[in-house]
Amino acid sequence: MRLDKYLKVSRLIKRRTVANEACDNGRISVNGRVVKASYDVKVGDQIQIALGARTVSVEVLQVSETVRKDDAPAMYKEI
Repeated sequence: MRLDKYLKVSRLIKRRTVANEACDNGRISVNGRVVKASYDVKVGDQIQIALGARTVSVEVLQVSETVRKDDAPAMYKEI
């Protein structure tokens, strides 16, 4: 699954267009490398998201095309 879609489905970022812009501006890195929105997310990847003054680090536990709002936090683990 594309990185921008994963960020939206997992509810880490509210909208896919915002996730896409964050990738384009170099605010998102996976496993220590800045990546584009088309990066293919895999289980075990560590994603760092720099939003404003804070940075969120998560590890991918599950990749799924559709998820209910209540189950979205099960897709990742905060580091």
